Amino acid sequence: MSSSPIWRAVTRNPVSFLTSAAPWRALGYLATSGLLGLLSLIVLGGVVVCGLLLSVAGIGLVVLAGSVLLGIPLAALERRRLRLLEGPHTDRPASPHRAVARPGLWPWLTTRLQESATWREFGFAMVFAVLLSVVDLALLTLAGSLVVLIVYPVEVAIVSGQLEALLLTGLGIAVLPVAAYVLGTAAAAQGWFVRLMLAPKEGGQTDRVVELTRSRARMADAFQAERRRIERDLHDGAQQRLVALVMTLGLAEMEFGGADPKAGRAGELISRARGEAKQALDELRDLVRGIHPQVLTDHGIAAAVSEVAVRCRVPVDVDVELAGRLPTQVEATAYFFISEALTNVVKHSGATSATVHGRLTRDGLSVTVTDNGAGGAELRAGGGLEGLADRVAVVDGRLVLSSPSGGPTALSLEIPCQHSHSVSS
Repeated sequence: MSSSPIWRAVTRNPVSFLTSAAPWRALGYLATSGLLGLLSLIVLGGVVVCGLLLSVAGIGLVVLAGSVLLGIPLAALERRRLRLLEGPHTDRPASPHRAVARPGLWPWLTTRLQESATWREFGFAMVFAVLLSVVDLALLTLAGSLVVLIVYPVEVAIVSGQLEALLLTGLGIAVLPVAAYVLGTAAAAQGWFVRLMLAPKEGGQTDRVVELTRSRARMADAFQAERRRIERDLHDGAQQRLVALVMTLGLAEMEFGGADPKAGRAGELISRARGEAKQALDELRDLVRGIHPQVLTDHGIAAAVSEVAVRCRVPVDVDVELAGRLPTQVEATAYFFISEALTNVVKHSGATSATVHGRLTRDGLSVTVTDNGAGGAELRAGGGLEGLADRVAVVDGRLVLSSPSGGPTALSLEIPCQHSHSVSS
């Protein structure tokens, strides 16, 4: 309850509390609570009575089970009404309910009835309707009596001239601050109870986070499986057909080489087609290596990065030292990061040299790609670096960019992970 703004105002600065809007917010909160609680009592009571009466027809249990769900809209309203008590800038509790996996009434009903939050909300609804509404209405009755105590003697004194009646008005005014403190304390206690019953529990939030983490891991695994399928299809299908095409065009070129000079134009076209096919084959091999090279599968990230550095048109100094193998997703993400970073160095930086530095730290894998180019790189919406950041976020990684104008540029990747088994080369 110490986190409630009303409670802090009452206990820390009672004088300021009386001159602020807090007593009026507390009064408004309790007044609407009393009326809402009375309405909830009528609705819940009516549904329960109908369920008991219909039990002889065999559908009473269904009606009674449905009454449990009435706590859901009431709880949602109560979470919103906390702003009436605590101010518009106060964060209201989030909904404790998880998302329903499939659309439709039946999946929604089964999901909600299996949640502990639904039963907590039903319990709150019962307490709210039976107990809190009575307390709130009693407090409002006392507040109304105090107003009568202050106003009525003034009317009596004016009409009959009995000035002694004003003593009661003075007594009522003297009691007014005490009543304000009582209303503020009661409203703060009710707000605390609302948060206790209707806010998400830590365990429930943890379960939701764990489920989201597992879902993301399943998506990453599915992505890796699809990547391997594409790589296999390219290697065993399109790549082999291109090799056969290059060989066939080579044979045709040899045939036309000794043919009639009139066929020279055809021989030239075949030679050009063979060159185009060889170029397409080279590009396809580069694509397959870029997706997930075999050396990464066999020897790990250090060997794969060394191979990327050899193919890079900018001289690259590789300084990657890892004690053992890392999880497959981490290695694939790190390889993709380094490949894309070096591609950006070649295309955009104007650098004459680059460095790849990688180490295993206590927190995970840390990789930095540095170049001596012109700098000025930035994370822009829709840009390549933003897409790279989204890719590494799948494994809880994060990017750090330092690229002042004039260079150098340093793009760092940090991925939390645990070491896997060591492998021999």
